[in-house]
Amino acid sequence: MTTVATAKTASREAQTRTRAPAPRRRHTLRGRLVARGLFVLSGLLTRLPEGPLVRLAWAWGGVLYRTQGARRRLVRANLERVCTYLADHDMGGPRTAAAARDARELDRLVRDAFGHWVRSYLENATVRRYALPAELARVQPDEPALADEAFPAGRRGPTIVVGLHFGAVEIPALWAVARGVPITAPMETIADPDLQAYFERSRGQTGLRVIPVAGAASIVRDTLARGETVALVADRAIGGKGVRVNLFGAPARLPAGPAVLALETGAPTWLVVTRRAGARYPTRLEHLEMPVTGTTRERLAGFMDAQARAFERAVADAPEQWWTMFFRIWDEA
Repeated sequence: MTTVATAKTASREAQTRTRAPAPRRRHTLRGRLVARGLFVLSGLLTRLPEGPLVRLAWAWGGVLYRTQGARRRLVRANLERVCTYLADHDMGGPRTAAAARDARELDRLVRDAFGHWVRSYLENATVRRYALPAELARVQPDEPALADEAFPAGRRGPTIVVGLHFGAVEIPALWAVARGVPITAPMETIADPDLQAYFERSRGQTGLRVIPVAGAASIVRDTLARGETVALVADRAIGGKGVRVNLFGAPARLPAGPAVLALETGAPTWLVVTRRAGARYPTRLEHLEMPVTGTTRERLAGFMDAQARAFERAVADAPEQWWTMFFRIWDEA
């Protein structure tokens, strides 16, 4: 009951935030210079070969692993919980099982987490590269039939896509856009308006429609009403309290948005998560079912629980690529 009440409260709070006027953000010389520098750097990196850049990102991740002690300890504690849970439930691969029982193997996984974290920033800076057909061919659904069901060629209809801060988070959206699926995606609002405009413009060049997360609720609903697709990253409760769920065996909080939208609109909801495997981008797709019976509270609670279990299965594919590990996840922490 607490979970469902929190979901409804979160929904009301989100609507209140949507109606409230956004605080005025000031343009600054520093913001203009940084945004311009990022634009130039992005253009340069996009033109350079990917291989050396990936190796450089991986090396820089090693530097951060060695020098950022507090962050390393947080990632290690989070990964230890996840790997132990997965091993206890016969989930994950051999590296996960080894990390659950061997401190040295766990430390190797933590080091890899830093490399993937930095690589995510590299992919963000060079996102235009991955919109090219040759690059999108590297996206390989684990089950192609599910990809055709979620994003059928030529079909239009409201769809909710749920993702995590995991692996190559933006690349599956580019892949869907290339299949003719228009996607609207809220993005966390940055305090500096020039930086906000840079990120919205850079992603917009790939065909994505990026909107600020502040005030996004009405835009998202209108998008679904037009029969289009919205993509929501929903493994961190940013800017709100979130809804308490059981995640990897302990209480955590997830955004209520996907559950509330799925209940209100009836739109099919899909988990889409892309991980890195060498030069390939294997992609997991799962249909998230809204219970058809029960009270509103029971249906919301059922959806949130199913979503949490789907998140666990997705993370089990490569726990070191879940970069929410760099933040506090569980209530007890």
